[in-house]
Amino acid sequence: MATEKSVKETYYESIIKQGYSRRDFMKFATYIAAYMGLETSMIGQVAKSLENTYRIPVIWEHYQECTCCSESFIRSDHPIVSDIILDKISLDYTLTLMAASGHQAEAAKQATMDKYKGEYILCVEGSVPLGDDGNYCCIAGRSAKDLLIEAAEGAKAIIAWGSCASNGCVQAAYPNPTEATPIHKIIKNKPIIRVPGCPPIGEVMAGIIVHMITFGRLPELDGLGRPKAFYSKRVHDSCYRRPYYDAGLFAETFDDQNAKDGYCLYKVGCRGPMTYNSCGTIKWNNGVSYPIQSGHGCIGCSEEDFWDNGPFYERLTGLAGFGIESTADTIGKVAAGVVAGGLAVHAVAANISKRKELRSRTDRGKQNEKKLDS
Repeated sequence: MATEKSVKETYYESIIKQGYSRRDFMKFATYIAAYMGLETSMIGQVAKSLENTYRIPVIWEHYQECTCCSESFIRSDHPIVSDIILDKISLDYTLTLMAASGHQAEAAKQATMDKYKGEYILCVEGSVPLGDDGNYCCIAGRSAKDLLIEAAEGAKAIIAWGSCASNGCVQAAYPNPTEATPIHKIIKNKPIIRVPGCPPIGEVMAGIIVHMITFGRLPELDGLGRPKAFYSKRVHDSCYRRPYYDAGLFAETFDDQNAKDGYCLYKVGCRGPMTYNSCGTIKWNNGVSYPIQSGHGCIGCSEEDFWDNGPFYERLTGLAGFGIESTADTIGKVAAGVVAGGLAVHAVAANISKRKELRSRTDRGKQNEKKLDS
């Protein structure tokens, strides 16, 4: 811990001490720079920052949640992410991973807040219930709201991990009996990075921390406070089934031949066209797969109120506009009627365009044949 014996280590020193080689370290710097969308020329800056930067003290709070964000983080593809960035980040307080408990755990958190006021990062996993005076979630005899306000006061920045902390998630679903509330609606005077997802991808979480270490500032955020490097494109835009969508080829049910042939899952409820995330590019479980690749449509878990956006297995009632160049800041949702018409027009237009192209090629071929004959 950062408070233990007042000894500080750089990230590089900690990595080497854990038995990793210089080659492992450089592989990690390359790996994480790629996920952050940085050019190869920036790998050296990432490595240099990790070599020279002391580990940032972190307080990681857990409120109304299922701990899936922590579970995702420690199962990241690269071992240095879980072994060093999380476990050795100078993680001074987390109810899930720390060995201490009770008064000892709370004393460790208080020591960090006192000694590193204005320096530590506050990571929050879970929403905060405001109903019944906050009694729906209490830790060490205090409400989550009180604990959040206290920890946020001395934080340099706050990272809201997952959809619970970012949007309220299932706890905030109608009728929201506990008045579950996301972090940014309670804390107004601190920079907050929202990292939605249920859970977010482990490499995304690591990339955000490494960005802050490397550049000493928050990553570039969109209008909803999400890192653009990971949330600027829709799942739809990077989906390998996208060509089938453009061609108007859809699975009608999960067990029909179209589904077996890998056609687009939009008609069985896929929310990829309205969901901003990196699932299709980074993927899950060591980059093996993601829900759509496994045969299940995207449920839009990184979007606000996704639990209240209708049944998961029905077509979308609202859909963001088309165009792979579109971003979360520049495109909005359209009405359900317009969506239905737009989808039909889009599919028809795609097929007409392909037919025109085929006819054009056929005509050119016939003309070439005539020229050859003459």
